[in-house]
Amino acid sequence: MALIKSISGIRGTIGGKPGETLSPLDVVRFSAAFGTWLIKQSDNKKVIIGRDGRISGEMVQRLVVSTLNALGLDVIDVGLSTTPTVEMAVTFNQAAGGIILTASHNPKEWNALKLLNHKGEFISGADGAAVLKIASNDDYIFASVDKLGTYSFNETALQEHIGAIINYPLVNLDAIKKRKFKVVVDAINSSGAFAVPNLLKALGVSAKDIIVINSEVNGKFAHNPEPLPQHLTELCNEVNKHKADIGIAVDPDVDRLCFVCEDGSMFGEEYTLVAVADYMLSKKAGNTVSNMSSTRALKDVTERHGGQYHSSAVGEVNVVTQMKAVNAIIGGEGNGGVIFPESHYGRDSLVGIGLFLTHLANKGIKASELRASYPAYVISKNKIELSADLNVDLILATVAEKYKNEQVNTIDGVKIDFPDRWVHLRKSNTEPIIRIYAEASSEAEADTLAQQIIDVIKEIAKA
Repeated sequence: MALIKSISGIRGTIGGKPGETLSPLDVVRFSAAFGTWLIKQSDNKKVIIGRDGRISGEMVQRLVVSTLNALGLDVIDVGLSTTPTVEMAVTFNQAAGGIILTASHNPKEWNALKLLNHKGEFISGADGAAVLKIASNDDYIFASVDKLGTYSFNETALQEHIGAIINYPLVNLDAIKKRKFKVVVDAINSSGAFAVPNLLKALGVSAKDIIVINSEVNGKFAHNPEPLPQHLTELCNEVNKHKADIGIAVDPDVDRLCFVCEDGSMFGEEYTLVAVADYMLSKKAGNTVSNMSSTRALKDVTERHGGQYHSSAVGEVNVVTQMKAVNAIIGGEGNGGVIFPESHYGRDSLVGIGLFLTHLANKGIKASELRASYPAYVISKNKIELSADLNVDLILATVAEKYKNEQVNTIDGVKIDFPDRWVHLRKSNTEPIIRIYAEASSEAEADTLAQQIIDVIKEIAKA
């Protein structure tokens, strides 16, 4: 059981004691705190909410709506939706902010409140701290009966989101339609089951050529919902079975995106952003940004097109901040998150699909051939469960000191750059773990480097 408060929102497991899990009391407290914070920002009373397909989603949604109404805020509910759709709905409706009810890639036991400002972007660390302070002090005043907020349901948010995507000049509907793609989608029993097929049809993919697996929106995830290779064997098999051109996997709230090639091999979630950036940079000059745990391939591709690559701390807020600072035309995270500023400053699998399929259609090659055209790096992704007595800060400082003769970056955890490889270790924002990412030119080399660091951490923990 867990309750985690971070720049990624308020996240926890359902069931258990208040204060230790995401209990109904905690949902109300943090909803009230965020609503109070919104009221302090402006006179705008409109708040957008939406949710993914989790089992607990409807229950949490009712708590959030009632709490916001009790503060005098007017809730526009977009219902079952995607994170990027809710983000865009905030701006489409000129709302004061929004709340997305999703624990993203976490298992079904989890849910979360992700908090958005009036731009439809995740609130900053400073704003998040202000919300947490309000919650800790129970510093909110509920409205009198004559000033209670209203509730309305908006069923057009997804159509508006898709409409914006198909109207972007860099999304080529004719090219996609002519290519006659056959696509298999792993919807992981959540919002992707309706969002991705609706997008594909709008892009020009024939309905008969769209095969959806794990399509029942019940929150009972057919496999671990994080779209990693080891969780996508069914998708790979279905791509081969149907002789499809591409497989698409998203996470429950549709902000992470990865592809499977026509031969059933993984395109690689790290290379989702690489491919989209390659396409974008071929059409217009500019810079790119990804977080410190992302592949070097983005840097290589960016520089090949004459642009500049910049890295940020992990976390969408941090990536967006850096993108704005360097005026990046595309950015995101190595976990399959694509941020396209022309659309909005948020990870968006739907716009990523539109840009990727356009790129593949324009190239006139197979997905595996496109993947082979990019620099070959392999990332080994590992994690260590945190015990209550583990001093993470001491571990990170000790590792940094041990490798001080290498290129060490401590902006976000510890990243050690060797001449031909790198390793990055950091405490997760969303789970009680230390993440260890290592990249090298082969899987064996990446795994060896990661294990080397894991062994160092274990030795430090014993001391």
